[in-house]
Amino acid sequence: MNRTLNILSFLIFASALSVRTIDPVVPQIAADLSVSLNTAALLAAGFAAYGLAQPVLGPVADAFGKARIMIACLLLLAVSSFLSAFVTDFWLLFALRVVAGIACGGSFPIGMALISDFVPLAQRQVTIGRLLGATISGNLLGASISGVVADVVHWRGMFIGLGVISLVALALGVYGLRGLPRGEPQPLNVRAVLARNRAIFAIPTARICYGTVALEALFLFGIFPYAAVLLLQGGEPRASIAGLVVAAFAVGGLIYSVSVPQLLRLLGQKRIMMVGGIFAAIGLFIVAASPPWPVQALAFGVMGLGFYMLHASIQVYVTEFAPATRSSAVALHTFSFFVGGGISPVLYGYGLDNFGPGVTLSIAGAAMILIGTVSAQLLVKPKAA
Repeated sequence: MNRTLNILSFLIFASALSVRTIDPVVPQIAADLSVSLNTAALLAAGFAAYGLAQPVLGPVADAFGKARIMIACLLLLAVSSFLSAFVTDFWLLFALRVVAGIACGGSFPIGMALISDFVPLAQRQVTIGRLLGATISGNLLGASISGVVADVVHWRGMFIGLGVISLVALALGVYGLRGLPRGEPQPLNVRAVLARNRAIFAIPTARICYGTVALEALFLFGIFPYAAVLLLQGGEPRASIAGLVVAAFAVGGLIYSVSVPQLLRLLGQKRIMMVGGIFAAIGLFIVAASPPWPVQALAFGVMGLGFYMLHASIQVYVTEFAPATRSSAVALHTFSFFVGGGISPVLYGYGLDNFGPGVTLSIAGAAMILIGTVSAQLLVKPKAA
């Protein structure tokens, strides 16, 4: 089991490297392909296909096998990465980023569903924590390394590197995941998929989980596009500092991923969720006061730790309420999160323009406390005597 988990972690890490690599090299791409900075920034939006593709990827994985779809997505990611290194038309590059987003969408969600087929429920939160560590590490390293590669070589060299790493992961997946039991294949047609989705949404726990993760993203993730703006308003104009502050959120996630066993032993499942909501709120409350950037970085770290304490706990329940169609259940969870995350920047923008950061972030913080408390009460049932 450890061998399978290690292989899955590397596959997820390799895929996660691609998620944030565009962000630091937008100016270079804009200059080379003769488009405006605003146009080049659309490349990040193209990666929203990660979430939008989930209602398709989940049923496909349930029909053809989770390991097969993960491997197919890695192949798609490798091809799109290599092609991105050579295109000279911006909109073709944008299309390839959409393809890469879809391919990355077949990594962590399906990997989480796959490992849940073998790991007992009692051990699942620790295991999912390890997978989260892989995806967070990939996101962090991808964002930090891509700028260096672009400066030393070229932004096209970054894509070649991503393609090579994806091929290595592909070979490891083909070799290491062969022979895994596939489970009973589910029919893949529109009527059957819709019927399965209706059956999943009929489960009360599913509705609680999907609603909770949508609200998590709605009240928390809209802050990221405005982090640099809030720092600038506080007198800190350096983009590198804004990057460090935002990266601290992922560091908080890594702290969670390595401390899951201790947190479970110390707090128990219900308190982990409640404390997670409180930690996320504390981070928002601190940022609302516009402190110096080192304090904001610390706040984002606390925010990240709290978010993953709550979010990863919900993921455990998502992997359990529909075992026969686990990929579909996890995919709908990811889709719900992306829906909330897509609306969140619009609401944050409205709040910051009309009420200011103090009121907007305080409302968001209060909401996170409420989300953590209510979801813990609804999901964590007392053990039978």
